[in-house]
Amino acid sequence: MFWADKIKEEAQKRFASKIKKGEPLIIRDEKTLSGRVHVGSLRGVVIHGIVHEVLIEAGISVRYFFELNDFDPMDGLPVYLDKDKFMPFMGRPLCDVPSPDGKAKNFAEYFGEEFEGVIRSLGFVPEFVRSSVAYKSGKYNDAIRLALDNADKIKKIYKNVSGSQKTDNWLPLSVICEKCGKVGTTRAYEWNGEQVSYECGDFVDWGKGCGHKGKVSPFDGNAKLPWKVEWAAKFSVFDVDIEGGGKDHSTKGGARDIADHISKEVFKREPPINIPYEFFNVGGKKMSSSKGSGVSAKQMADLLPPKMLRFLIGSKDPNRVIDFEPEGDTMPVLYDTYDTQAKSYFAGTKDDFARAFPFYHLPGERGHLSEKKLPRFSLIAFLAQMPHMDPAKEIEAMEGVTLTEADKKELKLRLEYAKIWLAEYAPANYKFEIQKSLPESAKNLNELQKQALAKILEFVKGEKILDGQKLHERLHEIKTELLIDPKLLFSAIYLSILGRDSGPKAGWFLSVLDKNFLENRFNEVTAK
Repeated sequence: MFWADKIKEEAQKRFASKIKKGEPLIIRDEKTLSGRVHVGSLRGVVIHGIVHEVLIEAGISVRYFFELNDFDPMDGLPVYLDKDKFMPFMGRPLCDVPSPDGKAKNFAEYFGEEFEGVIRSLGFVPEFVRSSVAYKSGKYNDAIRLALDNADKIKKIYKNVSGSQKTDNWLPLSVICEKCGKVGTTRAYEWNGEQVSYECGDFVDWGKGCGHKGKVSPFDGNAKLPWKVEWAAKFSVFDVDIEGGGKDHSTKGGARDIADHISKEVFKREPPINIPYEFFNVGGKKMSSSKGSGVSAKQMADLLPPKMLRFLIGSKDPNRVIDFEPEGDTMPVLYDTYDTQAKSYFAGTKDDFARAFPFYHLPGERGHLSEKKLPRFSLIAFLAQMPHMDPAKEIEAMEGVTLTEADKKELKLRLEYAKIWLAEYAPANYKFEIQKSLPESAKNLNELQKQALAKILEFVKGEKILDGQKLHERLHEIKTELLIDPKLLFSAIYLSILGRDSGPKAGWFLSVLDKNFLENRFNEVTAK
């Protein structure tokens, strides 16, 4: 069963009464804007977004909230930022840190606007919420009071669930210092029912407090809950029914486990359906926003068209790791896998892949999906490097088909993204360049290889128009006539033209090159 249908069925059973009343189910996800948002954060976006679309398809009323968390403290400095400029702001709410470019409203908005754009480009339409706005509007006031009134109970939950021991006067709250404006360097220690007493000091190793001590009302944005308590509070504040999280948060004794217990025992609410999901690794590495490591969500969105990025993430069950290596061959493999599933879908196959296939596409595209007559991505990547060729005409001649306007539109799109991949990430074996002069590597061919090239030259001279299929057949005849190892035969061709021992399908490759060029090049090789 398609993984999103499993979530839908669980929601239909658990929230049958709510659905029957026509009350919307609430899906929620979030991202803390501590730096350029890494590609791993897109996994949650796609998982929650597809569940949202599947529920809509089922006729279920649903709302999808995406919280851009701008109220957490700056507690890490991405490597690409000026240390001297931003270190003084360590500990302040992200919404109170200046924008790196001096143009956006603040630090969080600078990175949030980019990520919001990526989410929208993928066709997802959540209702975006800013944490700072929710706190300052009083939306968390009741949750804050309840948490403070139950501080002892929350301390016991931490200890029983995760083994974390809090001090006797610990309170589940971080106050914004009235003097320096920092929230990450304060410690609240007393609650009288209306105000909390706090001090601002050197309680963390990544920021310095100012030493101020004070007493303040914790409401209306003057303070925030610590994130595990806050997570439980959000379940109630937003009335959440479905919310997943990374597997690192979903382990026994982890953040979600603590939040679920607080939700039930303090906020008296059953926690939402969880969707624990594995990491999205790039080159085997887990990404980090606050440290500035890895590929950003924007970079990945620039590398893959929306449907391919949705496919990359959505086609994997949430409990499976995604490991994408732009600098390897995962890009061509991704396109080939998509094309295989597309072929099966349009053939009318009824399986989990076919069920999921429409959801890899933008909602506006699903009503008119059509099968495309295109070759493998690796060949399209080759065509992208041959400016003298008309890719559409070459494919029509090679495949023996007439491309429709839809085919040509898709080809144009793939060529565009192939060029980006070739320029930024593609490994050497996918890059081809016709050598203007005879490569040094071609000067070391053995006599048998030269004999094979002489026979190819003879054939090329005898043809008015080079045909890929005829060349393909002739190459195999030459292989038999000379009893030459196929690897030696084809490497001789590629070494002579590309200066490397591998290349595209040989018969077609030769047929798209200029006839005079081939004659001159093979004459030059065989004459030595």
